[in-house]
Parts: sequence; structure tokens; C-alpha cells
Amino acid sequence: MGFGGAFIAGELQVTEQTVIHLAVQAMMVVIKLAGPILVVSLVVGLVISLFQSATQINDYTFTFVPKLAAVALVLLVTGHFMLVTLTTFTQGLFTQIPHLLGG
Repeated sequence: MGFGGAFIAGELQVTEQTVIHLAVQAMMVVIKLAGPILVVSLVVGLVISLFQSATQINDYTFTFVPKLAAVALVLLVTGHFMLVTLTTFTQGLFTQIPHLLGG
């Protein structure tokens, strides 16, 4: 079987629209998973930066430790949602395999 050639059960059903649809779905899952962590890290970094500029304290660990704690808290709170989202997306991909292969 060559790439893009015929498959045993018929021709491949993967079209450009299918690939684009799967790519958009994957990007949406990435945004859902990374969004909360990135937003909390950005907000905590901004607040710490404002505090540092107001007090003129320039210590890198002062920024790192609160961000680490905030990200850990976000992972603790949203971890179940993230796991369910990723598992659902993966199961959806696996159930589409027979359709994509023309079965």
C-alpha cells in the first residue's frame, strides 16, 4: 500500500476537509487544556511584576515560586476536566478510524 493509494477495504476517505476539521478540533483541545494554566500564570506574573516595580525588589525566585504554586493549584482544580477532555478527544479519534479508512 503506497501513501495516498487504495486501502484493502476501498479508497481512503481522508480528504482535505477532514484533515482541517481534525486539526481545528486538536487546536481547540490544546486551547482548552493550556488556557487556564497560561491565564493564571500571566495574571500572577503581572501582579508580581507590579509589586516588584512598586517596591523595587528584583528577585527572580520571588516571581518563580508564586507562579509555580498558582500553576500547581490550577492543575489540582482543573486536572479532572483536562483529563476528561483529552480522553474524550482521543476516544473520538479512535472511533473515527474505521470511517476514515473507508470501512
